[in-house]
Amino acid sequence: MGAACLNPSFSHSFATFDGGYNVARHDNPAHRKKLGAIIGLAALGITQTSFAADDNSLTWSGITLYGTVDIGVAHQNHGAPLSQDMYTGLAYMVTKNSNHAITSVAPNGLSQSKLGLRGDVPVADDLRFVFNLESGFNPESGKLSDALAALVHNNGKSADVQTTGADGSRAGQLFNGPAFAGLASPTFGTLTVGRHNTFLTDVVTKFDPLTVSYAFSVLGASGTTAGGGNTQDVRLDDSLKYTYTWQNLHAGALYQFGHNDTSPGRALQLDAGGVFGALAVDAIYASKKQALLASSLSAAQMATPGVPHDSLAATVSDNHSYGLTAAYRPGGWWNVMGGFERITYENPSSPLAAGFSSLGGYFISFVNNNAYPHEKVLKVSWVGSNMRLTDALTLTGAWYHYDQDSFDGKGCSNRSASTCSGTLNAVSAVLDYRFDKRFDVYAGAMYSHVEDGLANGYLFTSAVNVMTGVRVQF
Repeated sequence: MGAACLNPSFSHSFATFDGGYNVARHDNPAHRKKLGAIIGLAALGITQTSFAADDNSLTWSGITLYGTVDIGVAHQNHGAPLSQDMYTGLAYMVTKNSNHAITSVAPNGLSQSKLGLRGDVPVADDLRFVFNLESGFNPESGKLSDALAALVHNNGKSADVQTTGADGSRAGQLFNGPAFAGLASPTFGTLTVGRHNTFLTDVVTKFDPLTVSYAFSVLGASGTTAGGGNTQDVRLDDSLKYTYTWQNLHAGALYQFGHNDTSPGRALQLDAGGVFGALAVDAIYASKKQALLASSLSAAQMATPGVPHDSLAATVSDNHSYGLTAAYRPGGWWNVMGGFERITYENPSSPLAAGFSSLGGYFISFVNNNAYPHEKVLKVSWVGSNMRLTDALTLTGAWYHYDQDSFDGKGCSNRSASTCSGTLNAVSAVLDYRFDKRFDVYAGAMYSHVEDGLANGYLFTSAVNVMTGVRVQF
């Protein structure tokens, strides 16, 4: 498992820095700079010193330093060993490699640990310069969050000996969270360029009662919903994002150009919503061409002559989705919220050939352009409530559901193939005690269960995760 690195080395140099905001590639992308330990210590030190004297001490002339450190301990009846690269650390919901019982240090249970800098600087009477740069890290290992490094670590290994690993949008980039800049106007709206959280990500976070917690929310533990089908698309590089607010209504559009290996296909998202008294609603449409789902190499792929052992495989698809979310917040001690998203996957209209460097500089040596001989439909729904028991203590409960239609052309509904229809259900409950707005402790549990096609290849079909942790925010 390894101990956390408190004295990180910076021996790896940048090879490129795409567009000034995106991906910092290393000479060997399997080895990532361990900035997280310094970031975590800096965050804790700042919160212990600066805030005591001045509540606004981390904002200077419209520029704000912000961050989160979140770490705890978890127990799972069916789990996989801790990853020092994967930003969830552990697979908090049931996955294919969920295996034996495990008790472990557990990072980022409620929130992604991160350090960021955002700005909102006036440049004219009706115009402001805005930007955001954010780095997510694993507070246990001190490494930048890097889902694809976790996949590389499992190359050639059978599920029963794998550590936690899954695809993700944070792939060891220096700025693996949002990284954008632009102009904002109360009259004309906000236009930014760079690496953005998508509208799906924004809305799913806002209408998930557990705000996409990794340890207790399926929407956080898996980026399928926020990514419109693929978790790499939770954040989009080389994109334009426009938002406009008028009274109680808002709307926006996001466009990704898709002319690079990092995310080769174009993307479009549209969002519209509003607040009507105690009721808030949002509707979203999303489309992504040549969406990538990275995976570890199988033993047979690893044995192929000439294949780099630190490369990955990828499934390519064209994805489309639409979603509707709502929340009822009467202003008392409780609220209720939920949502629905319908995602379709199709074989790409423009197939990709293997042999390119993808997100984070990781080389893709095998490509599957034919995973969906028939259209795959995945429907995601969720509902939950936050209940304030005291001024400091909140109880949150939620239910999450996947419903996959069969896409094998025959209508199977069993575990024989991943193309069969299947379901996932999960329930969770969390108690959060907030000492003040920067420091809280929490404890909770999530039970997740898969059936039929969604359980194909799983060692176990259910998992219980119990976790307690502490979070510092500034």
